[in-house]
Amino acid sequence: MGIQDRPQTSEQELAAFECATQDLVGLALSSVEQLEVSLPQFRLLLTLQRRGRSTSSDCAKALGVGNSSITRLADRLNASGHLTRGSDPAHRSVVTLELTVSGRQVVQQVTERRRQDLSEALDLLDPAERAACAAALDKLHGLVGHSIPQPNSTHLPL
Repeated sequence: MGIQDRPQTSEQELAAFECATQDLVGLALSSVEQLEVSLPQFRLLLTLQRRGRSTSSDCAKALGVGNSSITRLADRLNASGHLTRGSDPAHRSVVTLELTVSGRQVVQQVTERRRQDLSEALDLLDPAERAACAAALDKLHGLVGHSIPQPNSTHLPL
């Protein structure tokens, strides 16, 4: 059976996926709320955690924001002790950013909280339902995951 032979997604199915997407995004956002950083600040920390020491310009490109936005975020995160600024030895005018221990701890805390919240939600499902849901999500990711930004691409997930 080819793709064109399959029945189209129903409104009910689409609504269920939209609702689940909103719930999962809400869960991801709530994992940041109780910490001392904003979501944009956390995204910069996450970028640095995944990429390592990076230039401000590279961070701006990775997050899809302007250089001035990264400068403001880095100012706040530097003042709070979550990242350090440096310079590229080959190009002294190039500003580099790197996580501190405190910055790494924030990323770890958010990640752990997010996994805990997700685990608690999934534990509410019957094990067979949970396994079927995971299998369906794996299959969906395999079909559309190539079009979704990956950690080393230009945009990062929440």
